[in-house]
Amino acid sequence: MNSVILPGVSAAHSARPRIAIVGAGNLATTLAIALHQTGYSIDQIISRKTASSVRKAGRLARKVGAQVSSADKAQILADIVWFCVPDAAIASVAQSLAPAAQWRGKIALHSSGAFTSDELVILRGRGAFVASIHPLMTFVRKSRPSLAEVPFAIEGDPAAVRAARKIVKNLSGHAFAIRNQDKAAYHAWGTFASPLLTTLLVTTEKVAAIAGVNGKMARKRMLPILRQTLENYANFGAADSFSGPIVRGDFDTVKRHLQSLRKDPIARQVYISLARAALAYLPTKNKAALGKALE
Repeated sequence: MNSVILPGVSAAHSARPRIAIVGAGNLATTLAIALHQTGYSIDQIISRKTASSVRKAGRLARKVGAQVSSADKAQILADIVWFCVPDAAIASVAQSLAPAAQWRGKIALHSSGAFTSDELVILRGRGAFVASIHPLMTFVRKSRPSLAEVPFAIEGDPAAVRAARKIVKNLSGHAFAIRNQDKAAYHAWGTFASPLLTTLLVTTEKVAAIAGVNGKMARKRMLPILRQTLENYANFGAADSFSGPIVRGDFDTVKRHLQSLRKDPIARQVYISLARAALAYLPTKNKAALGKALE
């Protein structure tokens, strides 16, 4: 690919491949902006043809100097096409874009944590090199996290994996290999680390309400212990961060907890499940008595 080096643009940046982003959601927005800030040229933001999707893609395109195309009209010239669409839509969107480019030699990536690069098999059949590249990070509407230091799990065709690793390096992230057969477990790991952790936190708020502390006040009051727990975990690991009645083997206190939690059966069941996990995975005293209290 021949390119003109503009004043103030390094040769290394000018030689970077052009990228088209398919989708304009939370991940696509963070990714497109990070790539743009790192010196990549974003050729297109490709969206569904609905008016709301095109408007959303247009807002992102203006931030990164890209063109907007709907999937039914796209003509893709970029070197890399990055699919940031819901997992269940990857294969169908790839199929719909198959006529939109000469795929031989192009790189096609998707960012599903659970699905493998085989979701892009139709583009592989047309000569593209395909890979999945998933950042182990949470993306929500009101936040745009940095991708620096973020781990990216990558698998797929060697040429696509090499291209993906180079992008991660330029984003200051950390690439690591994941086997096809491990992707579902990998994504479950990520789900425990963020969405289910959020579920635990909202359950914690429900328990606070039983104690008479409601809403934002509950969140405010528990932030110091949450922050210290994460700091302890980061510095010392799980075993040396575990505190409270279970590590002490205080089954009388555990029984009192369970009695109070009868007011919220869902929270009570969460407590029992996590306490059983603690008995299995963490150092605790009086395991037999605690186990009986949890029955």
